[in-house]
Amino acid sequence: MSLPNLNIEQLAELCISGNQHAQLEIYNRYYKAMYNTSLRIVKDTYEAEDIMQDSFLVAFTKLGELKDLKTFGAWLKRIVINNSIYHYKKNNKYQNVPFDNVLYKVETDQSIGSDNGLTNLKVQQVLKAIKELKDNYRIALTLNLIEGYDYEEISEIMEISNANCRTIISRAKESLRNKLLPLAAN
Repeated sequence: MSLPNLNIEQLAELCISGNQHAQLEIYNRYYKAMYNTSLRIVKDTYEAEDIMQDSFLVAFTKLGELKDLKTFGAWLKRIVINNSIYHYKKNNKYQNVPFDNVLYKVETDQSIGSDNGLTNLKVQQVLKAIKELKDNYRIALTLNLIEGYDYEEISEIMEISNANCRTIISRAKESLRNKLLPLAAN
């Protein structure tokens, strides 16, 4: 049976036994998604590529420790996100702004996809607007809306309190909404 016809569990078993062709097949299946995940966090193509490569090396090195090989994709994504956030923080450690003490008046909580004219925007416009957000807003919103993490997981990943996480995501959504409203009027 050829490698492209194998499922991820079978490929992972081959990787554990040292099969480099299986590693290449797994890499080919996941590299674009992992690169895009990293790029959304670090906003640098070269750094995202390095992080993705390093993450694959870590994954292949530690693959024998993974208990359920079916979860390889989610496990790899978590490695990429953790590496991306680590590199982001390392490169921006003097630009952190604490938000715990900032007062915020919560107005109506509308979702971005609500029926207020934003539904006609193109995906590229939304992604461009997300890239223009402040870094902590962009990372939190990406993890929540694009990667599908819940508030508790984002709190762990970003090493912030659950309340702070909710506030950041709420503010990020409001900021994104404000960036997108003029585009929706066109």
